[in-house]
Amino acid sequence: MEILTSTFNTKYNTAPFSQIKLEDYKPAFIENIAAAKAEIDAIINNPVAPTFENTIEALDFSGNALDRLSSIFFNLNSAETCDEMQKIAQEVSPLLTEFSNDITLNEALFQRIKTVYEQKNSLNLSPEQATLLDKKFKSFSRNGALLSEEDKLKLREIDTELAKLKLTFSENVLAETNNYQLHLTNEADLKGLPEGAIEAASALAKSKDLEGWIFTLDFPSYIPFVTYADNRELRKEIAIAAGKKAFQNNEFDNQSIALKIAKLRFGRANLLGYETHSHFVLEERMAQHPDKVKSFLNDLLTKAKPAAEKEFAELSAFAKDLDGIEQLEKWDGAYYAEKLKQKLFNLDDEKLKPYFQLENVLNGAFTIANKLFGLIFTEVFDIDKYHEEVTTYEVKDEFGELVAIFYADFFPRKGKRNGAWMTSFKSQYIKDGVNERPHISNVCNFTKPTATKPSLLTFNEVTTLFHEFGHGLHGMLANTIYPSLSGTSVYWDFVELPSQVMENWCYEPEALALFAKHYETDEIIPQEYVDKIKESASFQEGMATLRQLSFGILDMAFHSNNPNAITDIKAFEKTAFEGTSLYPDVAENCMSVSFSHIFAGGYSSGYYSYKWAEVLDADAFAYFQEKGIFNKEVATKFKDNVLSKGGTELPMELYKRFRGQEPKADALLKRAGLIAS
Repeated sequence: MEILTSTFNTKYNTAPFSQIKLEDYKPAFIENIAAAKAEIDAIINNPVAPTFENTIEALDFSGNALDRLSSIFFNLNSAETCDEMQKIAQEVSPLLTEFSNDITLNEALFQRIKTVYEQKNSLNLSPEQATLLDKKFKSFSRNGALLSEEDKLKLREIDTELAKLKLTFSENVLAETNNYQLHLTNEADLKGLPEGAIEAASALAKSKDLEGWIFTLDFPSYIPFVTYADNRELRKEIAIAAGKKAFQNNEFDNQSIALKIAKLRFGRANLLGYETHSHFVLEERMAQHPDKVKSFLNDLLTKAKPAAEKEFAELSAFAKDLDGIEQLEKWDGAYYAEKLKQKLFNLDDEKLKPYFQLENVLNGAFTIANKLFGLIFTEVFDIDKYHEEVTTYEVKDEFGELVAIFYADFFPRKGKRNGAWMTSFKSQYIKDGVNERPHISNVCNFTKPTATKPSLLTFNEVTTLFHEFGHGLHGMLANTIYPSLSGTSVYWDFVELPSQVMENWCYEPEALALFAKHYETDEIIPQEYVDKIKESASFQEGMATLRQLSFGILDMAFHSNNPNAITDIKAFEKTAFEGTSLYPDVAENCMSVSFSHIFAGGYSSGYYSYKWAEVLDADAFAYFQEKGIFNKEVATKFKDNVLSKGGTELPMELYKRFRGQEPKADALLKRAGLIAS
């Protein structure tokens, strides 16, 4: 346990994963919570009158050991979990919620903060200090500091229950994902599938001592199957299985859990004096109000829907001509879209994958970061890691100074949740004259290398890698004083700008030439493929936009209204999707109950931010295109005003300082082919 309660005696103070035992975690949490409480008590009991330094600053730097322990434990609970770890998570989450409430509901501490806050105009604070003061005051007022003792108790109960429900929701989705497998023994059922997908399915079957092939709901297995398998019935089977995760009236059912979460959030918002959960959340976002989000989503819907309906009609006609399909179903979409794409562009993932060997793509991202921001990535082998498949890198600047430690974890495994994400094992901050550099991780689920092939990425996976790497750069290049304002600690509807803007380089011939090389011949990707990638980038963009908007609309339906009247979660979802649905509804499926982003992650009332950030990223990249995609001046402005600044100032101010103006949607609509260029 001692290993988790003190500074690590390791290179760069990196996490000593191999020395940590599962039984160490809970006692370490208890000890670190006690130490953090003692630090809070010292602030409260300070006989000196409250100042910015002895109260606001001291509070931000308190609990460092607890923060590090939490980041290590919960990151591993996502990337390398097991039943025992999930059990520990259920035990420590309420302790952390209680500790968090002990702080935000501490009257004496709040009074000290309030005293400083009321003097803010005479304190001559820097913009970063002013932001920190505002954030600290609001973290109390928005979390019950102004409530009566009775209501504070109610808030504690709600928060404790929410913490447990969110964990259970997530665990149920993971269990349902792991509980399904499509086991095939007839080779004819594999018709249409790419060789790599068949090989991976065979390897999975062998690992389970079974004959034939196994396909699962993990994306690297599921996506190729629904995209390429000719057998429509099998596509239907696996697609319905994916759609009914946690909607099967079994022990892993999330219907009542999702509804409880929505109702508790609404009750919590009301308790704090807000109309709905969305009103509460959006006060601390660029968008600021539910009406602005709804107006934003509906405006894009108006522009995208005609294009989406036209694309759906074309796809339906194509499927009918090709295979006599009378009604296009959800399990047909990816399959016929891929066939139509091949017909229109003669370009499919299998043609492109040989040019996107994982190692080359990652090195390409590193090279682009070097050209833009002067970063140098060097793989190192003397930093502890939590799984043998993780690779570790020192990130330095042009002067040889350490910028960050970077962990890359790219392959699916049993204890790892689906999807892709960026996270941090250690925040950046400046204390006592020392600039503590961050430890950043990118976690993805790409196809593993096989006996005959390296890991070859689909183009969608290439953009995913660049997306998460963009988040990574936001963390790596952080340069703020206070940990709570560092890196990706920004408004939710601003956090996707650095990630989404990086995806743009994947479409540029100048950038592709750096890494898109055939894994066998080393030949650079042919120009005609590059042209087709760019041409096909807006293929079915109307339908893709509609799908993304539907998720944002569903999120707002749950959180910007009173959810107490909802009795049937499936019926509620169906109503929310009415304006965006193209395919017939599937009775056995319900998306809400596995919508982890909003019910287990941090995106409640925030899913719109993906599209919001697309407006920002298209507008930002248009600036790069004007000046040159590797233009050092623009890159430096982006680094200095966006990537390094974290949440130290209002995002719109930072953006305008970079761009010289507020963002306009035109660049996004042109890029998506929804308006003429």
